[in-house]
Amino acid sequence: MPWDTNDYPSSLKNLDTAVRNKAIDIANAMLDQGYNESRAIPIATEQAKEWYENAGQQEIKQVEQMSNKDLRGRDADDEESSRPELLDKGEHVVPHEDGWAVQAADAKKPDKVFKRKEDAVDRAKEVAKNKGTPIIIHDQDGNIQDQSSYEE
Repeated sequence: MPWDTNDYPSSLKNLDTAVRNKAIDIANAMLDQGYNESRAIPIATEQAKEWYENAGQQEIKQVEQMSNKDLRGRDADDEESSRPELLDKGEHVVPHEDGWAVQAADAKKPDKVFKRKEDAVDRAKEVAKNKGTPIIIHDQDGNIQDQSSYEE
């Protein structure tokens, strides 16, 4: 279930508004990737605090003003909603019309698209480490270029 400014984990209630909104946004994205709530909340909180330390005033203000629709992303009945079965699937870095995509095996759409392949690889490694799954890096033609395993 996606969280918003009215319904979020109690562990976030004492955070600054910008940090809380960023944590909610990150946690919702993690839930969409198949993370368990008990893992998503502390990871999202830590990442949001780190973001806050490095963010500019304008970016902080934008996050403070995020609406519930911004935080929830898509509707709960959207067919692309959370797919826990992807939690055990490896992360692929594949060519995309807008650059390079990070996508779990069998996912219907990419987790995120990056202009630079290096950024996509970094993101895929982060996700694979958190999930304990392999990472498969493809070349521009779609052939497997490299692979690593972060299986526990």
